[in-house]
Amino acid sequence: MDFTSGGGGGGGGGGGDGMRYKLLHEGDIQVCVVKHPRTFLSKILTSKFLRRWEPHHLTLTDGSLTSATPTGYMETSLSYSSIEDLQLLAWDNAPKYCVQLSFPGGTVLLQAANSYLRDQWFHSLQWKKKIYKYRKVLNNPSRWDVVLKEIRALVDMALSSPLQDESIHQAPLHIISTLLAENSNLSSQDHENIIVAIAPLLENNHPPPDLCEFFCKHCRERPRSMVVIEVFTPVVQRILKHNMDFGKCPRLRLFTQEYILALNELNAGMEVVKKFVHSMHGPTGQCPHPRVLPNLVAVCLAAIYSCYEEFINSRDNSPSLKEIRNGCQQQNDRKPPMPLRLLRPEPPTPPPATILPLSANNSPEILVELERNNNTANAKRKAAPAGGDSEPNLIDCLLVSPAVNTLSIQLPAQADRVLGCFALILKMLSDYDDWRPALASLLQPIPFPKEELKYVIQRFAEDPRQEVHSCLLSVRSGKDGWFQLYSPGGVACDDDGELFASMVHILMGSCYKTKKFLLSLAENKLGPCMLLALRGNQTMVEILCLMLEYNIIENKDTQLQIISTLESTQVGLRMYEQLCDRQRELKELQRKGGPTRLTLPSKSTDADLARLLSSGSFGNLENLSLAFTNVTSACAEQLIKLPSLKQLNLWSTQFGDAGLRLLSEHLACLQVLNLCETPVTDAGLLALSSMKSLCSLNMNSTKLTADTYEDLKAKLPNLKDVDVRYTEAW
Repeated sequence: MDFTSGGGGGGGGGGGDGMRYKLLHEGDIQVCVVKHPRTFLSKILTSKFLRRWEPHHLTLTDGSLTSATPTGYMETSLSYSSIEDLQLLAWDNAPKYCVQLSFPGGTVLLQAANSYLRDQWFHSLQWKKKIYKYRKVLNNPSRWDVVLKEIRALVDMALSSPLQDESIHQAPLHIISTLLAENSNLSSQDHENIIVAIAPLLENNHPPPDLCEFFCKHCRERPRSMVVIEVFTPVVQRILKHNMDFGKCPRLRLFTQEYILALNELNAGMEVVKKFVHSMHGPTGQCPHPRVLPNLVAVCLAAIYSCYEEFINSRDNSPSLKEIRNGCQQQNDRKPPMPLRLLRPEPPTPPPATILPLSANNSPEILVELERNNNTANAKRKAAPAGGDSEPNLIDCLLVSPAVNTLSIQLPAQADRVLGCFALILKMLSDYDDWRPALASLLQPIPFPKEELKYVIQRFAEDPRQEVHSCLLSVRSGKDGWFQLYSPGGVACDDDGELFASMVHILMGSCYKTKKFLLSLAENKLGPCMLLALRGNQTMVEILCLMLEYNIIENKDTQLQIISTLESTQVGLRMYEQLCDRQRELKELQRKGGPTRLTLPSKSTDADLARLLSSGSFGNLENLSLAFTNVTSACAEQLIKLPSLKQLNLWSTQFGDAGLRLLSEHLACLQVLNLCETPVTDAGLLALSSMKSLCSLNMNSTKLTADTYEDLKAKLPNLKDVDVRYTEAW
């Protein structure tokens, strides 16, 4: 099935001269009324006749031509329905540019300043008159074959008009949507005929809300209709490419959702949906339309929430998702709600009295545990912003009566199909490399029991780009991220911690191999880390070794337990023995003695530095120059072993942000740091704010910004010598 977008819109070129005009809604013009139209042309140039022109500021309303000063000729409004004819008038021997409006009792002349303005008034009046006629004709339809003929004529008129204005195409669409809203008992064939007739107007315009509802109904009732593919596809493609805010037009989102579900009902099912998603991305490695991804994600999340809305609204005194979004919940009129927490699919079975069966079908279950802390739930609700189009968190939305302890939610079969369809779309989106960073930042933690979502998180965990896998962590304190939800014991964890271990591995391999990250693991996830290490997971064994190496664990009993855990497996024992060897080497390295100044030859590498520092004692080393060498951030693991280091020169090396983060946590006594011509950015430079001893800092020719520079000056009181030449802060 071909989802290739068609060409440009089918706007016909009205006005044979090819001129285009802006639709007039008001303007200044000269007005004259002639009682005897057959005789006025011969008198039009006489001085007596010229004195009869009156200046007026006219407004073209939906039904009449009205003056801002209702006096003289324009004392009463001129209804479009009473205009018999419109003509353009011009004379070769005089600069008069007039529009003639013929009425039953005479003629009204409108005189413009030039021919272009005259033509603009003519086409605007002609448009207003015709649209007024169609609005009247289609307001009380009698025969639908005649109505369809009038709709086609209305569409042709809009496409051929020389006027350029948003309302030229929107006005016919609103007339037709009103017609359809007031006549809901149309046959399926009438539906299709009307949709095909108005299709040319939709090529460059979003459908109005009532028309979206009509389209949604057609998608639900006739999902296999060819109209869905041939007419709706370019409309939905345009919505996804150009819509800026579904909060202002939620029915566009609902129509897009119903269209995708209609595609899923075709014989090929999700294969058709997959082709559609691919058509929205395009054949190249980079999607050319920046709005497609956020719009698709918004549609998917709205559809996922809708799967639970019926259940939520059926609970005692529970607000709907719409009420939660709009901040309309009346706390005084409702019982105190209790938030639900999604559990893994197979928790221990609670007592029979606490299970509330909601459905007799065999659809998948979501098991939910009630939190007893009402104050916490209410605090979260009060902290949520009122209004806006942001979706509420799924966990916060699942509200039930406080009378039950555990609740088994069984989604109806249709809701489960919807959930599966849009969860699979999220899976498709995560397979595009260029979309993955934005997708990771858009997806908020929504733990629902679908393997597709776990696949998405796995893709985030496998992506080497920091902007992607950093989104696995909490976006703010007090709110769990994917990292917490999929950890052993987390509300979304349904395995033995494999996904959690993958996330830890990518985070540790990037720029999170820091004391702060290890400390958070020790405080919150030490148990899961030890359990996975006991089962031979190499990443967790490395984590435990780093906790011992960096003295993260202060409790002696906990240290001994970690050592016992490491010694219980072959990989753990091997890595613990290597740790002990490194500790002995570290003691030798830090033993007092050796040079106080050291300069590595140019072109030296990380391996050369490590080999040099392992050759003796460097406890007295205070000044180290690595300028013009090939060292990278990897050498930071060697540098942090130098306890007396006060001056470090990294000029023209490949030392980056990850290395700076590690230095900032271990070299608190560093006083002089040269980062000239290194690839460091704000992300790493901000970490230097913890190095209070710094008094000299060279950031010449780096990617330093002015805001970061001001932040560093405020947080480093001893900083006196700073070089920021050839940076944004210069």
